[in-house]
Amino acid sequence: MKTCLVTGGAGFLGSHLCTFLLEKGFKVICVDNLITGKTSNVDHIKNNENFVYLEHNIIIPLTVRGRIDYILNFASPASPIDYQKIPIPTLDVGAFGTRNLLELAKLKKAVFLQASTSEVYGDPLVNPQPESYWGNVNPIGVRSCYDEAKRFAEALVMAFHRSYDLDTKIVRIFNTYGPRMRANDGRVVPAFITQALENKTLTVFGDGEQTRSFCFVDDLIKGIYALMLSDLHEPVNIGNPDEYTVLELANKIIALTNSKSTIEFHGLPEDDPKFRRPDITLAKQQLGWVPKVSLEDGLHKTIDWFSS
Repeated sequence: MKTCLVTGGAGFLGSHLCTFLLEKGFKVICVDNLITGKTSNVDHIKNNENFVYLEHNIIIPLTVRGRIDYILNFASPASPIDYQKIPIPTLDVGAFGTRNLLELAKLKKAVFLQASTSEVYGDPLVNPQPESYWGNVNPIGVRSCYDEAKRFAEALVMAFHRSYDLDTKIVRIFNTYGPRMRANDGRVVPAFITQALENKTLTVFGDGEQTRSFCFVDDLIKGIYALMLSDLHEPVNIGNPDEYTVLELANKIIALTNSKSTIEFHGLPEDDPKFRRPDITLAKQQLGWVPKVSLEDGLHKTIDWFSS
């Protein structure tokens, strides 16, 4: 039985990844410091004999006995409302945390997978965004703590790959949604769903014409797993290329929840990207991966979870 160490494992994506890996027959060591994660996210697997939970902040080096075959680094605040409150810990986890885990991977001769983000493209000037695009990032803006932490982490991962021949992967994750998102984490899908379920006004920033591409979490995890088992080393976009305006999303959620909510427009946050859509040609060709869950089906599942 192979062992996967998943940092940020009690977060939204990390908890889904832990569950998926257990189902695939791996032993899973889940590491989280609970800054944004919750132990309730892994309550359903805590009694699994192949699951271990460790509360630990990865900016402090981690010692793990025994064999580790894969290290998957998902430790980081991922919502603007979170990382703008704690910019320095966000930068620390991208730099020191990633370095500590890469050293552990080198020691254990483990495969290392870094969770990066579409935020490395900043406010892109090309649409959709291929992996070859270098981005348009404000390095000192209010979002820069997250953008630059992830960009630095990518550079660090590639340096370890080139310097030590470490088997590394980088996944650039685009907007993802699904069960276990926090209602108050500031991201658009949980915000709209909770507002609609309570018949409150939906808050749309700007004119709502900025676009996003929404990937259901089950699809994303399958893409990450395919990358984990692949021979690829350079970044790979994983996301759903179907593009919607934020206003279209708001109206769709109002309809699916049979809500009486109306829409209210607020000023656009600083450095908010106008477009966000992945070019997934590489994932299709090299991983055989494409998203399968439609936005409507994924929203139904997510709404049901929030309702319950």
